[in-house]
Amino acid sequence: MTDSKNLRGCGTALVTPFQSDGSLDLERLRQLVTWQIEEGIDFLVPCGTTGESVTLNDEEYVSVVRTCVETAAGAVPVVAGAGSNDTAKASRLSRLAEGAGADALLSVTPYYNKPTPAGLQLHFQEIHRHTSLSLVVYNVPGRTGTNMSPDTQLRLAELPFILGVKEASGSIFQIMEILARRPARFKLFSGDDNLAFAAVALGGEGLISVASNLIPGPMSSMLRHLREGRLEEAREINFRYLNLMNLNFVESNPIPVKYALYRMGRIEHCYRLPLCPMSADNQKRMESELETLRLVRA
Repeated sequence: MTDSKNLRGCGTALVTPFQSDGSLDLERLRQLVTWQIEEGIDFLVPCGTTGESVTLNDEEYVSVVRTCVETAAGAVPVVAGAGSNDTAKASRLSRLAEGAGADALLSVTPYYNKPTPAGLQLHFQEIHRHTSLSLVVYNVPGRTGTNMSPDTQLRLAELPFILGVKEASGSIFQIMEILARRPARFKLFSGDDNLAFAAVALGGEGLISVASNLIPGPMSSMLRHLREGRLEEAREINFRYLNLMNLNFVESNPIPVKYALYRMGRIEHCYRLPLCPMSADNQKRMESELETLRLVRA
């Protein structure tokens, strides 16, 4: 296992490849992980929203995490998504991820049941009782219906087993407030590709990215340029790929990014219901952008 305390840079929120019959495509997953590492990605995040985690049974979940861990072979950390709105299920997934070799956990705030700040703290404390791994908590109000406020995040930051936050509120003001008040050990990762430049320039540790499924080299390079003070190089990458970042959310994630990976020849064009292929018009928009960026041949 690698040291999750030094986690920083660009992590890919990996898609889960499926075969045409709906089963896992572990060979494509191995190829995707190998390519990500060759391109310089800093860490991997399987079984999150982008990985269609809610459609995976426990056996499939363990297979995906273990395949990532074994393929990465210590080259980069693996931060396994292990969230649920059922605390008992989130605890079980956390145990399974640790058993499969994950280095840390990404744990989303419970969706639908909308816990209070006190309930959130109890939720994460209960998960911690079942695992020795550190947690990156995940704030994504567009998916969960609840925004975890800076005050709540900073209270959670006092818990020693919470490593940091994947902050996907979409608010640069919220990001700034967290960064201004956080303890030094609490890491902030942007959960929005199109805000990563700003978040890291302000002092955040990195990004958990959808776009890096497609462009792991450029996304990780952009953050390295920022950390090393090469702002012009970082700006060039940000603006070159900004439209692609936004197109990945023209329909529900991971519909667009999986279509793009299919067009790039890296996975089959398969989802699990209730996700389905995106509209023909949006497919054309994605294809045009991939051709413009020379990610596929015209």
